Amino acid sequence: MHTKPRILVVGSFVMDVIATTERVPQSAQTVYGKSFHMAPGGKGANQALQCARLGADVTMMGCVGDDLFREMLLETPRQAGVDVSHVVVHPGISSGVGHVTLEVTEHTAQNRIVVIPGANQTLTLEEVEWIREEISSYNMVLLQLEVPLEVNRAVARWAKEAGVPVMLNPAPATDLDDELLSLVSYLTPNEQEASMETGLPLGNDENGPRREDLQKIAAALWEKGVENVIITLGGSGSAVVGADSIQYIPCVSMPHIADPTAAGDSFVGALSVGLSVGLSLEQALSFASHTAAITVSRMGAMPSLPTLEEVIALMKERSYDGFDLSLLDALH
Repeated sequence: MHTKPRILVVGSFVMDVIATTERVPQSAQTVYGKSFHMAPGGKGANQALQCARLGADVTMMGCVGDDLFREMLLETPRQAGVDVSHVVVHPGISSGVGHVTLEVTEHTAQNRIVVIPGANQTLTLEEVEWIREEISSYNMVLLQLEVPLEVNRAVARWAKEAGVPVMLNPAPATDLDDELLSLVSYLTPNEQEASMETGLPLGNDENGPRREDLQKIAAALWEKGVENVIITLGGSGSAVVGADSIQYIPCVSMPHIADPTAAGDSFVGALSVGLSVGLSLEQALSFASHTAAITVSRMGAMPSLPTLEEVIALMKERSYDGFDLSLLDALH
């Protein structure tokens, strides 16, 4: 009998307020937009929801304000089966808000995001203390950088002590301390984050990101104790960087890109689910690429995240044969 993987996500809830426009304004300029809508999101909540829609048993830990957005942020993950019973509510402070400007052209969309952390940055060590006793029951712990660093560090330490792998999505980009990195099993920066976290350049040549730059960045992260370095490369896919080789996983292209806002979260959530059901790193990355491809073809953060059935359908449509899809049976 297959057992669903259990994944713990400690991270943020953010209500995205999204304005779409054909042209972003310059300084002191006003332009007309095309549409406006709101969608629940936040890197942590997005990743938790993606894991749940792919069939994992997910617990989400975070913090929201006692405001209009609280139930809107909690209801979507709750409906997908995410356990949000541990989420704390802090009165007198706003929930996190993301101001998203989406520049839409005929074939693509580019986003610019300003995040107001709000309640996310008020999560305390005392409020996550319950995790210390429960963490050994999980197959994977997912972290990002939208809650206090000391919370991430404590949860990662407890996971390490219990032998539970930790996946850190180091976004938004910032300088990371060596102690946290030493506790990380899988680090998943994008190109900009990888460069910022190491202080090393990542340039491009005619084949895409320079191999020597990728290997120098990965070597710097290994020295700090990171076990696996996976760098996402946008349209170039992703790269698993080894000591003597770089394994590229191609991007799965879609005919139309509607909104890239939650693509990275979709990718990371699917990667963690794939690894948790026993896929190899290469297989899990391909699974994640197909998942994220569906996400960018839709609008909004949480509304764009696909189900397991949709991902499997896309893999069959694209004739993917990198692994037997029966390996995903535990997720049904």
